[in-house]
Amino acid sequence: MGCLLYLAHTADGNLSRPALEGLTAAREIAGLTGLSLAVGLVGTGVEAAAASLAGARVEQFLAVEGESYATGRYHSDAAAAEALCRQAQAELVVAAGSSRWSRIVAGVAYRLGGVADTHVCGWRLDSGELAVTRWYYRQRMKGVMARSRRPWLILVDPGVCPPQELLSGVCPVTRVAVSAPPSRTRVEGIKEPPAAQQTIRPDADLLFVAGAGWTKKQRDGRHHLEEAERLILGFLELSKASLGGSKSLVDLSGEGQKVLSFMSHLNQVGQTGSSPRHPKGLAACCHGEEPHVVGWRFINERRAINLDPNCGWAQGKADVLYVADAFEVMAKVNELLAQE
Repeated sequence: MGCLLYLAHTADGNLSRPALEGLTAAREIAGLTGLSLAVGLVGTGVEAAAASLAGARVEQFLAVEGESYATGRYHSDAAAAEALCRQAQAELVVAAGSSRWSRIVAGVAYRLGGVADTHVCGWRLDSGELAVTRWYYRQRMKGVMARSRRPWLILVDPGVCPPQELLSGVCPVTRVAVSAPPSRTRVEGIKEPPAAQQTIRPDADLLFVAGAGWTKKQRDGRHHLEEAERLILGFLELSKASLGGSKSLVDLSGEGQKVLSFMSHLNQVGQTGSSPRHPKGLAACCHGEEPHVVGWRFINERRAINLDPNCGWAQGKADVLYVADAFEVMAKVNELLAQE
């Protein structure tokens, strides 16, 4: 019987939600193909991570452990993944589509003489052979493909599967030796803003999208950027929502116009931005044009605030459209949230 290897990063024994979702996908693919399931862990606290997966029916746990693998770097991550794949003699290799695995998957496939596919969102057996469905063009097109070359490395997009349930137990772990080249860099620490200043929250229940209207002249003929920043940041803090932006808003910084200080291209939602997966979405001062709304395809419940009753959101793109002044609405919403 061949082997399917699932790769996951672990930090002090903890596994991220995308990693647990990817394990669900790996189990489904192993069941379809009849391959045995092995898990390869990279990072620190591998024994605790393996113990938390006792209920996943994994036949073998392999691990590359050490502080040098706690931080994502191409040469160490690629060396660890290659060693785990060779040790398991895997025909299929599955991992979550995280930035760390996405960075190295092509190089590891080349070293192993295999192939790699990313942004996979589905799988099935076609004439007895595994075929996967993957996204193209920023999740606007799908394609189905099968590969005869092995090993086949597959990265599964986050949000495709439910996370694997954690059940503690005793699981033996086999350490794998890695001969990685010496690193020319040294990680001395990680700096990140406080949680209250984080505007992108993938696990939030609500996506709040700000449009360019926040930076335009208001009814009194003046700009109110400071008030806009206060209202938006206040709402994010009170609701714990994730912040998105339209392309027209995030592009203003390159045009020399006044902008929201906390908004960057990382917040952009739409055709040339991201397609976040939140249960609910609220847009304010955004017209709801098609290139932007295409990034909302995974948002189940959509609401918008706009002074124009004929804006794009009114053309069947939102479940509810509030024809009102966003400054006044958000001020009242923040007041009500603060009372809870």
